[in-house]
Amino acid sequence: MINLSPYTSIFGALALTSALLFPSLPVSAKASPSPEALHVKQAIQQNLEDHLYQLPPRVQGHYGIRLYRMTGDDKYANAALVDLYAVTESQAFYACQLDKAGFITQEAQAAIDVLGKGPRAKARKKALAPFPEFLFYTDVLLRFSSRIDEFGLQGPCHDKLVTALKGTDLKRGLTDKAMIEAWAAQLVNYVYWAKQLGVGDYVQAYKAAFNRVYPQSRDAELDKKQFRNKIYGMTHFIFAASEYYQHPVDKAEFAWILNYFETNIDRILKDATDDIIAEVGISFHLAGMSDNPVVKQTQRHIMAAFDPKVQTIPSPRGNPDLALGEHRNVLAMMLLDWPKTLHQGPYFHRLKATKKYLPKLVDVKHEPSGKQTQAGKQ
Repeated sequence: MINLSPYTSIFGALALTSALLFPSLPVSAKASPSPEALHVKQAIQQNLEDHLYQLPPRVQGHYGIRLYRMTGDDKYANAALVDLYAVTESQAFYACQLDKAGFITQEAQAAIDVLGKGPRAKARKKALAPFPEFLFYTDVLLRFSSRIDEFGLQGPCHDKLVTALKGTDLKRGLTDKAMIEAWAAQLVNYVYWAKQLGVGDYVQAYKAAFNRVYPQSRDAELDKKQFRNKIYGMTHFIFAASEYYQHPVDKAEFAWILNYFETNIDRILKDATDDIIAEVGISFHLAGMSDNPVVKQTQRHIMAAFDPKVQTIPSPRGNPDLALGEHRNVLAMMLLDWPKTLHQGPYFHRLKATKKYLPKLVDVKHEPSGKQTQAGKQ
């Protein structure tokens, strides 16, 4: 299951100013969802929210962050705050021990070990063999620090973390063919997180490498798993550029992806998972193209996948478990009832519901006055 991108230093400053002054950003006008779509969306939402406290902290956070960005409703801020506590504790553990002898090597291996033993895990471990520390720098350091940064905050030992990331060239791992074939979407996340934090600009290099690995001329030879990996990677170019549903994207910049989805929608609907199909539709929403026929096609597919007996969209094998399926189901909610306005943050230090309850280990990164304060002491 399973965040941003000031893409140049100038754009980053403008994006920050916009975030501070205009935390809610309008998207394109859209038609109201059909009664059928709204019924499915509301049923899924009711089911998830009835059981939200039973879900793991990471899953609660994932849901709360997305519902806040879709609605701007402070009632979702505390669910998102759960995520902040989790990632802050994790960053404190990893970033503050970076100078400990043998720590990076040890934790890099630990990150690889937890991948599992299935076919996909074996492929990923094989791809990582030339870059044994890659996953530590990306899926650990970048993941936690970028999430804290999304909230307008800065985590513990931030300077030490940034120094380590700037001293690591991730390009070889990000542009390696076997790595892209193993997990294209995750690599897109790492690319944009690095850009967001100012520790490396790999966007164009990754885009070029991705298109070398997955040219249209290769489509006919892609099996179902590789086709899914390609589409999943393409949706994440758009998602990452939107800072994960915080603002719209430029449809011209991503025309190469949107046009591909239009041309290949029949195969996408046949071969992709429900998660990926929902992401394809959301990509058009983010580009201000909610009236594109692809959106209706993906919505019809997602509504058909809904099981009224369990009030959720189960896994491909029929598992209705909410902890495992929250990602798929919150995507379905977003696809079926896209808002007229997206909301940035949540910026916990500004919200009445959360500003008194921030972790002591985070600092406010930016304030309009330019003054940095310790968030935990507000």
